[in-house]
Amino acid sequence: MTGLAGRSLPVLRGAPKPMDIRNFSIVAHIDHGKSTLADRILERTGAITERDMQAQFLDDLDLERERGITIKASAVTVPYTLDNRLYMFNLIDTPGHVDFHYEVAKALQACEGALLLVDATQGVQAQTVANAYAAIEAGLEIVPVINKIDLPSARPDQVAEEMEQVLGIDALSAVHISAKSGLGVDELLRAICLRLPAPRGLAEKPLQALIFDSKYDDYRGVIVYIRVMNGKIVVGQKIRLMGEQQVYQITGLGKFAPRAVSVDSLEAGEVGFLVANIKTLSDVTIGDTVTDANTPASEALPGYRPPKQMVYCDFYPGPDTEYTQLREALEKLRLNDSSFTFEPETSDALGFGFRCGFLGLLHMEIVQERLEREQHVQVVQTAPTVPYEILLNDGTVKMIDSASMLPDLSKVREIREPMIRASIIVPAENIGDISKLCQDRRGIYKKTEYLGPNRVIIEYEMPLAEVIFDFFDRLKTATRGYGTLDYDLIGFRADDLVKMDILVNAQAIDALSLIVHKSKAESRGRAIIRKLKEEIGKHLFEVPLQAAVGSRVIARETISAMRKNVTAKCYGGDVSRKRKLLEKQKAGKKRMKQVGQVEIPQEAFMAVLEPGD
Repeated sequence: MTGLAGRSLPVLRGAPKPMDIRNFSIVAHIDHGKSTLADRILERTGAITERDMQAQFLDDLDLERERGITIKASAVTVPYTLDNRLYMFNLIDTPGHVDFHYEVAKALQACEGALLLVDATQGVQAQTVANAYAAIEAGLEIVPVINKIDLPSARPDQVAEEMEQVLGIDALSAVHISAKSGLGVDELLRAICLRLPAPRGLAEKPLQALIFDSKYDDYRGVIVYIRVMNGKIVVGQKIRLMGEQQVYQITGLGKFAPRAVSVDSLEAGEVGFLVANIKTLSDVTIGDTVTDANTPASEALPGYRPPKQMVYCDFYPGPDTEYTQLREALEKLRLNDSSFTFEPETSDALGFGFRCGFLGLLHMEIVQERLEREQHVQVVQTAPTVPYEILLNDGTVKMIDSASMLPDLSKVREIREPMIRASIIVPAENIGDISKLCQDRRGIYKKTEYLGPNRVIIEYEMPLAEVIFDFFDRLKTATRGYGTLDYDLIGFRADDLVKMDILVNAQAIDALSLIVHKSKAESRGRAIIRKLKEEIGKHLFEVPLQAAVGSRVIARETISAMRKNVTAKCYGGDVSRKRKLLEKQKAGKKRMKQVGQVEIPQEAFMAVLEPGD
């Protein structure tokens, strides 16, 4: 059993037999060691030398390295020899955070197997369960892997029992490894060869290749990641994208090994990339099927369910950015991240911008940071909101993603908010704290299951709007960092919801308006107004801040005006001289208030995100 250093290129350029190919993903909860295991596999297979090795090798983005998380799934092809038989591994490293579950789903559909990685110190976590079920639903063969067994606090046998109890996976089939030191990795590579199935496609069938990702390159256009399910694809071939019905000619094919390596063809079972002078976003759809233009396949592959954007916010150009610059930056980023959307938006306070949809709060944060770093644009971001279903009096249902889009309330029969099923894994001693936290967020208790004597899964149904703000932070605080959360959208449900407007200087700021539960409107309004008062600086005139539901003001604060002592030069004399100067100043401030503009910094828009208690 040896790695095949130095022979990568000939192997990759030849057409391997399907029975020797192993397509698999590494899936796990965040921080359980996926990227570190990918590094060890690259080393042991000889794909990279020790000199070229760096931690998180497959994480291309600077943000991924800085935060220590995987954001985009990465595909790499490496050869491996076991008992004088040459295998080709197509490995897809996936993210672990709940926001990027869509990336995991894409990766799994391009594979036949999955390595389900669990930390030997932390045990089964919320995303472990979610990813395991996703792999089972996709019909993948699962190899359970217990990582970090060399740590003093490791408890591999108990963790294996947890996996058996929660996921129904045989505890004895788990491979015990330390991805950091390399302990047990050779046994894992053997398990990949012997326990994961070979691809089932046939090279003789008409071409069917699944597009599972894409990347924009300034020189070559769109680089399309594909998994060939059936048939064969060669350089120079004319292909058709079945979803868009566009025809292109292949100018380049290749694999990442892990650096890009050109190949002449890709056959059934192989993973690689194609270049075909594709320049625009609308021409590439993730989940589309590539087929031969002259002898097309009779039907497309199942593809993917489109990702559901569950958090929305507005991006407006910052101080040194033009509207056209922001639009071009968003279009470029959209090429590499198909799971966020944007459309033009206007605001009286902020001008022209874009309404953007994201999978979650971390996804939103990542997109903003990538815009600023990679595209060099500055953005002003409003507070995030969730989508709502509005049932009108005439029986029609309308979807809105901003409180400013809410129709006249006289036409509205009910407002429905998105509900989630939250699975929270916590230490048994924290059950009371978490139950209180969930009930404060209008959660409905469903069930509790014990993973072992000290850990439980608690299930609640909750409004998504109550979770996206600071729920995760509160959960981590209450459990001293040991609590984990995973959630699935289960639908929309009507409740007693109202629109709350925020008025600055008697003018409603549409970017600050939000939909809240009636019972929480007053406390939420007071908290937001207090926060705004801290963030908005003093002006030359008095600035009233108000929170209102309909025509009723439920909270008010006043930012006092900057004062100049106009009577400083009056030494003695009749008091009427001072009064005259003060009256003159008062009249000037009144006139200024009528025409003056209040400057609202970005921090004020984000104040809605952190309303305090």
